[in-house]
Amino acid sequence: MSIKNTFPKDFLWGGAVAANQTEGAWLTDGKLPNSTDVMAGIGLDAKQPGISYDPVTDSFSMHLDENKKYMSHEGIDFYHRYKEDLALLSGMGLKAFRTSISWARIFPKGDEKEPNEAGLQFYDDLFDEIIKNGMEPVITLSHYETPLHLLTHYRGWINRDMITFFERYARVVLDRYKDKVKYWMTFNEINNMYQMPFAAGGYLPRSIDPKAVYLADSYTENDLYQAAHHMFVASSLAVKACHELAPNSVCGAMITSSPVATYPYSCNPDDILGTMDARRKTFFFTDVMCQGKYPKYIKRIWEEKDCQPEILSEDLKIISQYTADYLAISYYRSSTYKSDFIIKDASGSLTSGANGEINPYLKETTPEPWCWPIDPKGLRYVLNELTDRYQLPIFMVENGVGLDEKTNGEMIDDPQRVKYLEAHLEQVSEAIKDGCDILGYLWWGPMDIVSAGTGEMRKRYGFVYVNRQDDGSGDLHRAPKKSYYRFKEIIEMNGF
Repeated sequence: MSIKNTFPKDFLWGGAVAANQTEGAWLTDGKLPNSTDVMAGIGLDAKQPGISYDPVTDSFSMHLDENKKYMSHEGIDFYHRYKEDLALLSGMGLKAFRTSISWARIFPKGDEKEPNEAGLQFYDDLFDEIIKNGMEPVITLSHYETPLHLLTHYRGWINRDMITFFERYARVVLDRYKDKVKYWMTFNEINNMYQMPFAAGGYLPRSIDPKAVYLADSYTENDLYQAAHHMFVASSLAVKACHELAPNSVCGAMITSSPVATYPYSCNPDDILGTMDARRKTFFFTDVMCQGKYPKYIKRIWEEKDCQPEILSEDLKIISQYTADYLAISYYRSSTYKSDFIIKDASGSLTSGANGEINPYLKETTPEPWCWPIDPKGLRYVLNELTDRYQLPIFMVENGVGLDEKTNGEMIDDPQRVKYLEAHLEQVSEAIKDGCDILGYLWWGPMDIVSAGTGEMRKRYGFVYVNRQDDGSGDLHRAPKKSYYRFKEIIEMNGF
C-alpha cells in the first residue's frame, strides 16, 4: 500500500480496552459489582441482566444465573497480569493505551463519602506502568460500569442523585491522577443508551410492566431522556472538574459513530428524511455535549413522544459552560435506512448499531456469525461529518474487527485483520488530508478480551492471542499474532 504519509509526528498510535472486559478480579480488594458484572453479555443470550424485581416493595436485587457464563468475572486477568501485558504492547510500539477506571473499585457501592484506597492504589500502579512503557494513558470514567448498588437502590441515572455521586467520583480520580493522565473521557458510547439502557445508560425503569418478558420491555422514551439529561449535567461537571483540578489535561465526550454512517437506501425522500431522523439519535448526544445546548429538533420529538424530562435552568447553564474538549469515537460499520424496511438489532451484538437493508455496494463483511459490513470509507465520511459539525479535535478510540481464531501452537496468521487495519487507516489518512484534526488511532482491543456485545472470548480482536476459551479453559498464555508485527511496522513508520 502506497500512501503519502499525512499522520502528524505526535499522532497517538495505540490500543483500547475496558476494565470490565479485561481486569477480572470482580470482587477483589473491596470492589463490589458493576452493572455489567451481572450480565453474561450485552445481547444474544443475555437480554435479561441478573436483576430481580419485587413489586410488593418496589425494589430490585442482584442474582447470578448458574446456567449462564460470566466470562467477565475473570476477564483475561489483567488485574494481576497488567505488567506483562503492557510490556508486550510496548514491544509493538504503542504510544497510547486506553482503559477505564472501574467505578466500583473506587466507590464500591457508588454512594459512599470516602473512596476505597485499594482501588485508587491499583490505578496508581497501573498508570505508572503505562507511562513506564512509553504510553499515554487514555482513561474513560464510565465504560458500562455503573456500580450495581446505584441501580438497585436509586434506579441509576433516572435519579438526580447520580449527578452528585458521579461528580464526587470524578473529582477524586481527576485530582489523584492529575499528573499521570492527560486524556479523559466521561461516558463510553453514551448514545448506545437506545439499545442498551441498563449497561450504557446505567439505569432501571421508573416502573415495571408486570407483563414484560424482559426488563428492557419496561423502559420508556421519557426514562431515556431523563437519564441522558442527568448524564449530560454530570459529564459537564466532570469537564469543569478536569479544568479546575487537572488544568494540563483534557476531557472529552465519547460516542459510537457507526450510526452516523447511516446512508439513505435510495433517493426516495422518505429514505432521506428517515435517515436524517436516524442520525439525529446520535447527534442529539453530541449536539448537547459538544455545542452546549439542546438542539431545536428535540422539541418536536419530545412533543410527539409525550416526553417531559425534568430540566432545571441551572442544568442548562452548566451544560453550556462546560462542553467537551474533544470528541472521541468508535467506528465499526455503516448501515442503510429504507423507509419500508424494519430496522433490526445488528447480528451478533447490540454494540454495533442497527441492521438496515443490505448495502449492495459493500462487498465484504466480517466472518459469521457476526457478518458486519466492512466500510472503511464510512470512517472518512464520519470523521468529516463530525469535524464540520463541531470543529473539535477527534480521537479515534475504537476501531477493529472480531475474528473467531484458534491456534495449534503456531503463530496465528490473520491477514483479514491486517487488511481491515490498513483499509481503515487509509481513510483516516484521507480525513487528515481533508482537514480533520485527528489526535490518534486506538485499535480495539490490542489483546483478545471478553466481548462486550456477546460476553464471549471467541470474538477475538487482538493483535495478541489470549488462551482462554468460552468454556473457561485455557492457561491465559499470551502470544503475538502476525498482525502484531504489521501494526508495529506502521507505528515505526508513523503511517504507511
